Amino acid sequence: MGLIIKLPIRPDQDAFNVERWDEVMADPHYTKLDGIFETNRYGQVIHMPPPSFLHARLQSRISALLSELIKTGGTATECPVSTSDGVKGVDVVWLSDEQITAAGNSSCVPFAPEICVEIKSPSNTWAELEEKTALYFEAGAREVWICDENRKVSFFVGSSEAAEVSALCPDFPGTVELGK
Repeated sequence: MGLIIKLPIRPDQDAFNVERWDEVMADPHYTKLDGIFETNRYGQVIHMPPPSFLHARLQSRISALLSELIKTGGTATECPVSTSDGVKGVDVVWLSDEQITAAGNSSCVPFAPEICVEIKSPSNTWAELEEKTALYFEAGAREVWICDENRKVSFFVGSSEAAEVSALCPDFPGTVELGK
């Protein structure tokens, strides 16, 4: 049995995250660096290397498929999302029209989009992806998808148990084909 850490809920966590994210995005130290940034619940910056070419292709393909299959709402890649453990950069998200309106022009989405997709990188552990899945559900996601190294997609629909298909996008394939 693994260790489960229940993070204390700060009533102002989303406001804190958005304010801190604005500071990070305006800081010339960070804007000059390549890579991806996230924060933890204390606002400390976590810097990761840029994704691989395969990772970037999978992000683009998943985003395109979501846009083709769901005619409303919209997608984004590397989307900064406020969670109880700081701001996390979700590889691909789908937001409903209402969520897009609610997010406005914020530098960080103060809630989890309806669909959050993580693409497993060689540096990711399954434990890390399980934690992110829990964080996204806690922040309001309806579905979290994990695309593994073999391009197989696992759909989590409101729980930690994998579903056969997505409830919001049932025609999304179980394996992402990249083509050439």
